[in-house]
Amino acid sequence: MNFILSFNIAAFVKAAGYLGILGIVFAESGLFLGFFLPGDSLIFTAGFLASRGYLNIAVLIAVCFAGAVSGDSFGYAFGKKTGPRIFKKEDSLLFKKSHLEKAKIFYEAHGGKTLILARFMPIVRTFAPILAGVGEMNYSVFLVYNAVGGALWAAGLPILGYLLGNIIPNIDRYIAPFVILIIILSVLPPFIHAARRGEIKWKKTKN
Repeated sequence: MNFILSFNIAAFVKAAGYLGILGIVFAESGLFLGFFLPGDSLIFTAGFLASRGYLNIAVLIAVCFAGAVSGDSFGYAFGKKTGPRIFKKEDSLLFKKSHLEKAKIFYEAHGGKTLILARFMPIVRTFAPILAGVGEMNYSVFLVYNAVGGALWAAGLPILGYLLGNIIPNIDRYIAPFVILIIILSVLPPFIHAARRGEIKWKKTKN
């Protein structure tokens, strides 16, 4: 959260343009090092900037879709090549085995549709395609789920930002709260899922 608040996403989008957006979406979608990148808030903000004429909304959606699908495919290929070895990798500054385990649990619970659901969940979306490769999921099936999830995500968040930018007066003042809200909503599903499985233990307070 602190990383998002300290990182001026709007300024980055204006400076880096389509290539910068493509790079971050690709990295967050299929690279171990990409799980901390602000994918959701990035493309939402890019959609808002498109409403101000900085970007073309159609080109933005195409760029986000290309980055999402190609990033997932790279993650799948990496997982298929490395296989179980990645589960033996020791924790480091940029790799946490717990992230992989959480994605594995979520994948086992929801099967192929995890690739669609995970697209809207930070961290899980980074490791889901890798796990599909580790499990040697049929690539044609993987590609269908990958494309559907990528299309919904790549179009949904930029269009939301674009519409809000056109509807709400002086929305520039509310970008930070909207970004924080998107982050909260995106981490809520895995949190709820973990709570239902009993992985989160609530502490009881004594009266």
